[in-house]
Amino acid sequence: MDARLAALLNLLELERLENDLFRGASRDIGAPQVFGGQVLGQALRAAYATVEQQRFVHSLHAYFLKRGDFTAPIVYFVDRSRDGHSFSSRRITAIQYGAQIFHMAASFQLLQSGVEHQLPMPPVPPPEEIADEATPTAPVLEQLPDKLRQYFRHERPFEFRRIDPATLSLASSAASMPAPAAPALQYFWIRTVDRLPPDDALHRCLLAYVSDFHLLSTATLPHRALFATGRRQMASIDHAMWFHAPVRVDEWFLYAMDSPSASGSRGFARGSIFARDGRLIASTAQEGLMRLIGADDTGERP
Repeated sequence: MDARLAALLNLLELERLENDLFRGASRDIGAPQVFGGQVLGQALRAAYATVEQQRFVHSLHAYFLKRGDFTAPIVYFVDRSRDGHSFSSRRITAIQYGAQIFHMAASFQLLQSGVEHQLPMPPVPPPEEIADEATPTAPVLEQLPDKLRQYFRHERPFEFRRIDPATLSLASSAASMPAPAAPALQYFWIRTVDRLPPDDALHRCLLAYVSDFHLLSTATLPHRALFATGRRQMASIDHAMWFHAPVRVDEWFLYAMDSPSASGSRGFARGSIFARDGRLIASTAQEGLMRLIGADDTGERP
């Protein structure tokens, strides 16, 4: 297995300290704090260890309370809130240096059949026609703020292929927007860099991990000239996720993201995740801090 992916799987393997108490390592991915997706994935992994094997996560709702330190381990406490006939509810608290840094509620369900419908997948080109943009080119890297440059230089266990919404008919409004603004919309084809075992719980934990990439940045696109200056403060506040169908993260899936609103120094973004065959497999939503520091060049003040 590819070493980058093997390292991520190892990160999701938690040490069981007690029946409902777990400890996980942290990893530096180039951000100034623990990556939110890591805490999401590890917390979900801890919750999975406390439910029956036949039950699968169908939703989670999380809040990021404090910045995590990637140089120290994180302890996860799972509260077995309820085990019903069809559903199990868990509350997971992440602790570092004796303080809560994160908490999450997750719900698990036995497989059941029922009526079905879904929104259609956006018409986008296949991943084979899109360039791999996991790492920007050297000239682009040199134009980025130091923190972003450090972030992009870390190798990823996922492939990301970004589709420019301006080239799609459903994003034709981009042509009417003044440069360098862009519509609050972006699409990525994503998959792991190597194959994985057919473990549905593992794939859902990895999808939770990768769902935190690029989501909040969607809300900055209409204001990217301001946010590209580096005079900014961004952090995830919360993260919600709903799983609609079985997941395979080692096969291409489309992450379609949009941002309906930004206000009060907060940006709101949502995402729809589609399997390559068009099935809607998950939905996400996130609100995050989007604060500009100081006055910008236009004289406007955040």
